[in-house]
Amino acid sequence: MSAGATSSGSGDPFIARVTRALKGRVPVIAERDEPYREAAVALVLRPGTDGDCDLLLIRRATREGDPWSGQIALPGGGHSAGDTSLEDTAARETAEELGLDLRLHGTALGPMDELRPRIPTLPPIIIRPYVWAVDSSPPLVMSDEVAEYRWVPFGSLFAPEVRIQTSVKARAVQMRVEALQVGDFTIWGLTERILTSLQQLAG
Repeated sequence: MSAGATSSGSGDPFIARVTRALKGRVPVIAERDEPYREAAVALVLRPGTDGDCDLLLIRRATREGDPWSGQIALPGGGHSAGDTSLEDTAARETAEELGLDLRLHGTALGPMDELRPRIPTLPPIIIRPYVWAVDSSPPLVMSDEVAEYRWVPFGSLFAPEVRIQTSVKARAVQMRVEALQVGDFTIWGLTERILTSLQQLAG
């Protein structure tokens, strides 16, 4: 189902709010001063229960040279020359990582504001998140880039007891960060920022 089709998950209250919030909204674009690389991630939502919806999260496989190795993340990755847009990047990466064809099984709700972290532990990168909705749970097949995937009730991410201060290690650097702790999923950094932005956007 394409962006022009009837929105998947339109009966879910949260997905409906996200759809309204993103409709016609122009995302904030990060400065393109060199050096930088572009990337995109997909926030995939499906109708849940009790007025909540589920969000698809992955645990990245442990891979040498990957700055996000082993972290809880959203499907996505770097823009390639064959991608016609960053939306295509998000869709392609989701298909490669999880076997999920968002063009076939989902509806693109729209882009969110770009993020450009400027910290020495990360490469110079600009990330644009895209929100998609699916009506059900299409079968997922993990690539070797993904160690685990999980559908998490979105509302559970923002219960007061979930937000914590914790210590994490990335690229041999130990850091104290604000995070979301959902079971054994510690969500921090860019992923935490993107999820918090989506919650604020939906109101």
